[in-house]
Amino acid sequence: MIIVSIIVPFYNSSRTIKATLKSIFNQSFKDYECIIINDDSNDNSLEIVESFIANDSRFKIYYQKKKGVVSARNLGIKKSTGRFITFLDADDLWHKDFLK
Repeated sequence: MIIVSIIVPFYNSSRTIKATLKSIFNQSFKDYECIIINDDSNDNSLEIVESFIANDSRFKIYYQKKKGVVSARNLGIKKSTGRFITFLDADDLWHKDFLK
């Protein structure tokens, strides 16, 4: 059973999304899933995300047509399987022990 579901909505976040995903990947606590919601980005954010998550099954991406961050978070909640849910914006970073 997954303990934590991390929901990360993004829209045109090419300058920050890779660092955000790295801060999740580098967590000392590893029993998580990361649900990433693309809110119809039109920059190269999607390519950055798809490249970053290609080899890690804990990271899953979903797509929606420009509905905004609240709708993206709600979709993430529906897709989550974790016991706990937390959110991280596409321009934020976590300390490596945040989930711990």
